[in-house]
Amino acid sequence: MKVVDLRSDTVTRPTEAMREAMMAAPLGDDVFGDDPTVQALQERIAAITGKQAALFMPSGTQSNLCGILAHCGRGDEYIVGQLAHTYRYEGGGAAVLGSVQPQPLAQDPQGLMQIGEIAAAIKPDDAHFARTRLLCLENTWNGHAMPDAYLTAACELAHSKSLSTHLDGARVFNAAVATAAPGQSAMERLRQMVEPFDSVSVCFSKGLGAPVGSALCGSTELIERARRIRKMTGGGLRQSGLLAACALHALDHHVERLAQDHVLAQRLALGLRDIEGLTVRSAQTNIVFVDVHHGRGPALTDFLKQHGVWVTGLIGLRWVTHLDVDQAGIDHAVAMVRRFFQSVPPASN
Repeated sequence: MKVVDLRSDTVTRPTEAMREAMMAAPLGDDVFGDDPTVQALQERIAAITGKQAALFMPSGTQSNLCGILAHCGRGDEYIVGQLAHTYRYEGGGAAVLGSVQPQPLAQDPQGLMQIGEIAAAIKPDDAHFARTRLLCLENTWNGHAMPDAYLTAACELAHSKSLSTHLDGARVFNAAVATAAPGQSAMERLRQMVEPFDSVSVCFSKGLGAPVGSALCGSTELIERARRIRKMTGGGLRQSGLLAACALHALDHHVERLAQDHVLAQRLALGLRDIEGLTVRSAQTNIVFVDVHHGRGPALTDFLKQHGVWVTGLIGLRWVTHLDVDQAGIDHAVAMVRRFFQSVPPASN
């Protein structure tokens, strides 16, 4: 049985062309700073994001961590959403490893913290308080591109209060593809979206389909601080050009095709929407959330797995389209959901 793996866009396998690029990559020792493929990737992604420099990282979690710790010192604080990945799903690294205190704020269903609440959370310069140094935002949010006006307003507020700003842009390429104006390239759009931020972390191992890697982009000074932190946290890799080559290939070949993932996500949402027993929260990009009524989510998940469809759920059931999913796989997933509700009776109370 061919598995339709919709758990995440992190599950992709390198394409044959990507494997060939990996094998052909010139290599060096990146801890010494002489891996030419890593250098090429860092220069490329810095130019794409419009930042002075970039640093290749093994993971998005490490990239965000190094960014936060490069902006903040011990006893400092960063403002972040209550449900943001950097706060909730990255092991508390900034607090555990950097003694940097998070100040989480409530978010609305679109992931927005109220601008007034951000302003109120910034601490005065007083020995009673942690020093507020950084505002962290995230784009996309549950599959939706964050509004430009909001990101700009939040960054302007932060900068007016002498705070730095960091964007967790794990899927910012998806946001760029989804919101590019007619005639505007995804790369142009991405640079426009991240311009207000002092630093941004971008991921190559999600929608872009590389097996490993993210990059932290920012000023030359920030990246040099982050390089030291990357070393301390075990991220100094040697012939990592093998991995950087995959990311370079992805930047050349897998960005504009993200639109195909978005189309498939909409096809999935439309196929599930009229099935009684489900509430579909469709997304703008490649993630669809589905609420299953009457507590039947675990039973549906088990049934789907038995029939070759894998999903997961932290906030309802999450379905993610990606490079290794095609239209036939989406149609099979929808058909199996229909079969479940037609053939599997609800558990008796």
